[in-house]
Amino acid sequence: MTRITLISRDGCHLCEVAEQTLDRIAPGDWTRVDVDSSIELQRDYDDRVPVILLDGKEHGYWRVEEARLLRDLARQPGEPHL
Repeated sequence: MTRITLISRDGCHLCEVAEQTLDRIAPGDWTRVDVDSSIELQRDYDDRVPVILLDGKEHGYWRVEEARLLRDLARQPGEPHL
């Protein structure tokens, strides 16, 4: 199961930066979802992309907090994230 989901959109510069960061720190271990693929995603995240989800929960938006994400990835799924 992929633990990281990036909610982004085509043509978004911050989304491209987030994708590059995730490729560097978690190559192959993340999934991209287009915010424009559903009305629910647009309603929840439209003005905050990119949004990073870890284990299905929002971890951050606009920028990948690398140190925090790496720390939280080291925890087992289900353990609380700080």
